[in-house]
Amino acid sequence: MPPVTPVHKTKRAKIEAAGCAVGNDSAPGFAPLVWLRRHWQTVAGCVALFAAVLIFYSSVRHNGFVPYDDPGYIRENKHVMEGLTWRTVEWAFLTNTEANWHPLTWLSHAVDVDVFGLNPAGPHWENVVLHGLNAVLLFLLLQYATGFRWRSLMVAALFALHPINVESVAWAAERKNVLSTLFFMLALWAYVWYTRKPARGRYAAVVGLYFVALLAKPQVITFPFLLLLFDYWPLKRFELVDLFGGGRGEINRTEEKKSGAKARKQKSKSRAGALVGEKVPLFVMTAASAVVTVLAQKSGGAVKDLAYVGVGLRFETAAISYLRYLGKLFWPVKLVAIYPHPLQLYPAWEIAAAVGVLLGITAMACGRLRQQGYLAVGWFWFLGSLVPMIGLVQVGEQALADRYAYISFIGLFFATVWLIADAVEALKISGRWLAAPAVVCLLALGVLTYRQVRYWHDAEGFWRGTLAATQNNYIANRDLASLLHEHGRDAEAIPYLREALAINPHDLLSNLYMGAHEEAQGNLPAALDRFQFVALHADHPRLRAQAYSELGSAYRRMGDVAKAKECYETSLQLVHGQPELMVTLGVMVQKSGDLAEALRQYERADALQHTDVQELLVAQALQLEGRTEQANAVYKRVAQRSPDLAQAQKTVETILHGR
Repeated sequence: MPPVTPVHKTKRAKIEAAGCAVGNDSAPGFAPLVWLRRHWQTVAGCVALFAAVLIFYSSVRHNGFVPYDDPGYIRENKHVMEGLTWRTVEWAFLTNTEANWHPLTWLSHAVDVDVFGLNPAGPHWENVVLHGLNAVLLFLLLQYATGFRWRSLMVAALFALHPINVESVAWAAERKNVLSTLFFMLALWAYVWYTRKPARGRYAAVVGLYFVALLAKPQVITFPFLLLLFDYWPLKRFELVDLFGGGRGEINRTEEKKSGAKARKQKSKSRAGALVGEKVPLFVMTAASAVVTVLAQKSGGAVKDLAYVGVGLRFETAAISYLRYLGKLFWPVKLVAIYPHPLQLYPAWEIAAAVGVLLGITAMACGRLRQQGYLAVGWFWFLGSLVPMIGLVQVGEQALADRYAYISFIGLFFATVWLIADAVEALKISGRWLAAPAVVCLLALGVLTYRQVRYWHDAEGFWRGTLAATQNNYIANRDLASLLHEHGRDAEAIPYLREALAINPHDLLSNLYMGAHEEAQGNLPAALDRFQFVALHADHPRLRAQAYSELGSAYRRMGDVAKAKECYETSLQLVHGQPELMVTLGVMVQKSGDLAEALRQYERADALQHTDVQELLVAQALQLEGRTEQANAVYKRVAQRSPDLAQAQKTVETILHGR
């Protein structure tokens, strides 16, 4: 690691000399009361930030789980529901469940189950606390790095209260966002600490905290790139080091002028190379995390191929999405969990306008690079940190998502605050005149945040709110229909399902759900068409397996046992662990007279998921084959350990005879 040390100038140096900067605890006569008297404004800022988060997010205590990722992450995840055990720890580090590798997040959910059970208020409040800590850390970080207390406090307050961050906080399954950001902030703080006095131990702290952040969510993989931006502003490390002689300190400007343009260019390259080389271990971690993430997302079927979203549409959507994020910065209304990806190319004028705006802002920021470096740093922080989620590699069905702005908007926040503050100083206006509009702005954001938290209150309101705030949202129509169906409200569900198919006739889940509806109505040929469409076009094994399972059910109702068996077996080949389907196949072949095959399927199911019902099915199949002694042994074993033998026997009768 090169010996790189920032030299702090102007107002920052004065503030630190007065003992106001965070981290200056070595002042003479240090004692708790002396420290508190010296830093009371900083402490008050931290308390105010945390209190504001608790107040404006307080309605989260009334929220339940929503049907969007929460079941897979918490309620229906058997490993998480076991709580924190060694088996859960092993699973967390080995699983790609939900198309992600984030073991720390899984473990945090398991701890929640141990502490709160299935009470959703606990996990929600925990997310709020983590968000409050993130806001406090951002304040301390910026004050530590820049020396500006009130500017840093305003940036942190915008981060704390801006409604776009509600998704990351009020959504239980987004624990990964607030948790990874906590360690991301700590890693940034450790990096500034390291630059004050480079040492191996301090650098190890940066590496360790970044690694832990990656264990929570790979959204932070742009961390080393963001450090390079931080090196330019506020740390000014590109300007303040002379690596030629291996020493530290300011560049000798006189000698630099004499050396000529060529020497200056060479020295600048050397500085940049040293700063990049310093971060090689972090870049290696970023690359490794990117590979693991892509593999996990592919295995979970989250990565969409070019047949789903073409290259041209991906780049167009990326440009439009950047502009939509900017719009949400200044007008944060109609915020929802899912903004569907467009199904066709945008009008040429819209793309031209979006690209023009982005290039114009980039040119303006770069043009002010030397005078106002925070503009370029904030802008490129926003652009760069969104690259992994902007859709060039399409993951999921969304065009953009509010949760992706959680870290990215920090750059826009500090660029905006510093720009306004500098403009006020240039006009020689007292900063006190900014206090009133700043408070009004934060109160307005806080009220919007309080209202936005209620969007996550319950499942039905969640989807209805999404439909009210978006257009042509086939995903919300489809999933609201599914929710209504689960509650036995089929008459209400079908219009939403038909609307989803009208918007996107090729949506596989909508076709699958409509096929199930057609089968329930006895329209088996129409159901077969829907299921066959999904089986033909689904690229994820689980979805194809489900389609073949539904095909088997339809063929079975039509009396075509051979085709039904073929479809069931195909489904089991695609996804092996389906004990319920094995039982269904066993019952079907048993009724057709193939006892040996039925027994094989029952035993396979019981081996995967041991239940009294499946053992009783094995016993009755053995009995029918004439293997009475073995059947009696199984019956005896079940009778000895079954908590409710009568209920298990009743369930077997229902399965076999439909009663």
